[in-house]
Amino acid sequence: MTARAIDETHRASSQLELLFDLTFVVAVAAVTSRFAHHIADGHVLSGLVPFLQVFFAVWWAWMNFTWFASSYDTDDIPYRLLTMVQMAGVLVLAAGVPAAADRSDYRAVAIGYLVMRAALVAQWLRAGAEDPAGRRTALRYAFGITVAQAGWILWLAAAEAGALPSPARIPCFAALAALELAVPRWAERADPTTWHPHHIAERYGLFTIILFGESVLAASDAVAGALEGTEVGRRLLIIAGSGLVLLFALWWLYFLAPAGEGLNDRRHRSYRWGYGHYGIFASLAALGAGLEVAVAQTGHDLEASPLVICYAVAVPAALFVTLLWTVHTPILAVPVLRPAVVLPGAAAVLLLPLAATRVGVATITAAIAAVCVTITALTIALGKDAARR
Repeated sequence: MTARAIDETHRASSQLELLFDLTFVVAVAAVTSRFAHHIADGHVLSGLVPFLQVFFAVWWAWMNFTWFASSYDTDDIPYRLLTMVQMAGVLVLAAGVPAAADRSDYRAVAIGYLVMRAALVAQWLRAGAEDPAGRRTALRYAFGITVAQAGWILWLAAAEAGALPSPARIPCFAALAALELAVPRWAERADPTTWHPHHIAERYGLFTIILFGESVLAASDAVAGALEGTEVGRRLLIIAGSGLVLLFALWWLYFLAPAGEGLNDRRHRSYRWGYGHYGIFASLAALGAGLEVAVAQTGHDLEASPLVICYAVAVPAALFVTLLWTVHTPILAVPVLRPAVVLPGAAAVLLLPLAATRVGVATITAAIAAVCVTITALTIALGKDAARR
């Protein structure tokens, strides 16, 4: 196992990476579904913390494998087998999402995460043994991940034994998450890995598409559920159609930025770009949950108020647009998203739900979609104008 070339031509995602992503479809669907249930029951805040915690585990495991594979994907038998072990861990984690979200029982999630991390440590140890040039960095990764994983096991054991008070669990989780985030920065100080900028940009784009797909699936399932309780009505058609238009606009907006070129020219800013995608990905997952509830309320009586349902759509949409601008701007020589467009648009999206009790969820959802379409259209127009100059 030796490092792949940083300037390898025509580098693209492998079939194994695509299969790896497929297992994360299950995990993301489980996280989104449970959060949608919390929103529908009017328990957004109590469901938000488990959602963010479990989604962090999903995102971080995916991201660690992605950056490792970009540097050391040998596609031989040991590499494939260890990657498949990580896939099994993802499925175990996904199976534990309902218990984590509903009862704060993180045992299955922790077991799945442990399986994934143990396999990744084995990958790094192999890289350290077989690639002398990158040995120090690889061993740092293996050590750092092992220490962090030991911390997670202690956190879970203390919580299960009652030794960790409930108010201390979230701060301890945040501290361990910060430790996880610090490992790559520390490990790469020895000698940076040879990740491929265009390959990384493609991998992030593919995971973004997975999240958009989950949003479409969530809304589609909600339409099917709503049709069981009522006939096709105007509100259902407006919300379903507006939700689809909203997702199309955000998809278009995401892929306007040439991330591969930006990462190639400004590798030193890759951490902000890579880590910032946690918020982008989480926003998309939350948006799927919000759209699912918005559709479901057309055919069922829900505990959540129209204001809560509309904000479950508006907040993720506004966060996605704002974070996209924040994350992409530092790596691009010529920014694609303009603050004069993004910030007023995000503010408008956040203000719209205040009228939910007067005009209804369908009207607000359509208005949010219209604002996001406007943001995308203005961004495209300004980009063409800048290119002509």
